[in-house]
Parts: sequence; structure tokens; C-alpha cells
Amino acid sequence: MKRGLTWLTLLSVALATIGLYYARTARATPANLFKGTTIAVGSFDEFDVFNQFSNNDLPSGFPGNVWISLQKTKGPSDLYVQSNTWQPGGSSGWHTHPGHSLIIITSGTVTEYENDCTPHVYAFVPGQPAPTLVDPGQAHGHVHIIRNEGTVPATSIAVQLVPYDPNKLNRRIDMPAPGACSNIN
Repeated sequence: MKRGLTWLTLLSVALATIGLYYARTARATPANLFKGTTIAVGSFDEFDVFNQFSNNDLPSGFPGNVWISLQKTKGPSDLYVQSNTWQPGGSSGWHTHPGHSLIIITSGTVTEYENDCTPHVYAFVPGQPAPTLVDPGQAHGHVHIIRNEGTVPATSIAVQLVPYDPNKLNRRIDMPAPGACSNIN
């Protein structure tokens, strides 16, 4: 009797796990009128880089008196350079990444919605510095969608550092819309 209950418990746990996986996948919001193209991908061993500049080492007009950059990885990493295009009405779908992304908007206007559903608008204006955004990635609970709510195509370049994957399949993780944002696709 006890052995039968153990197997029944294990089977129930396995079925529940499979059900949760497929329920999450089924609720994920797909990209629409969006195309992401990998320009380059490279793999790096662990690294630890630190740079600091202050006062006289900084360019004239720098807003402050110190600049610090640090990047340290534990384990190998993949670095992606992505070109993204949103057609009018296009959407990246709700998603996250296993690492952080630095994004430069190179044309048009995009609107990013995060977990709290607040819109953040990034509009490229020729002759002005390009708008930028930082996606901190999944480890910080960050889920977002980027949409083109305008009438002309929008483009961006993104640089993403993620854990090394020999199959190169882990750069993007589709996610369901956060509960309060279910009307944003």
C-alpha cells in the first residue's frame, strides 16, 4: 500500500510539473510584426574587468567627478549583438532574458512596458543622442514587452550578456503577461 502511494505521489508531482510548464508556455505572448536578427555572437570565459576614471581623466563636460565600470562573470558567457525591427503595431511579446541587455533605439519610437504596466516611451530624433534603455534581465524579476505604437517602423541594436549555451537557445525566454498587464500584447 505504501509503495503504491509513493508512486501515485511521484506521478502526481510529475503531472503537475508538466502541466505548469505547458500552462506557462500556452499563456506566453508571441512576438507580432517584430523581427530580431543576430548580427554577431561570441563566447567568453570568465572575466573580471574594472575601470575607473576621475576628475582630470574624464572628458570635458562629463556630468560628475567619477566614472566606474565593472563587469564580473562566474562561468562562461555568450555575448549577442541583435538588430531588432518593429513594424507599426508590432510587439516583441512579453519576455525576459537570463542576463542583462543594453539597448539603443536607432529609428522610430517604441514603448516599453514592464511588470507594473507603466509605459516608457523611447523616440529616436535625428540629430539628437539616441535613446537608450537597460534591461536588467530575469535575475531581477524583470519581464517586459516592447511595442511600436506609431505609424512608421522602429529599430534598435541590443547587446546582451547571458550564460553560455552550447546550443545558443537561451537568449530570450517568452513569458506570460503579468496579471495586471494582460491587456497589453
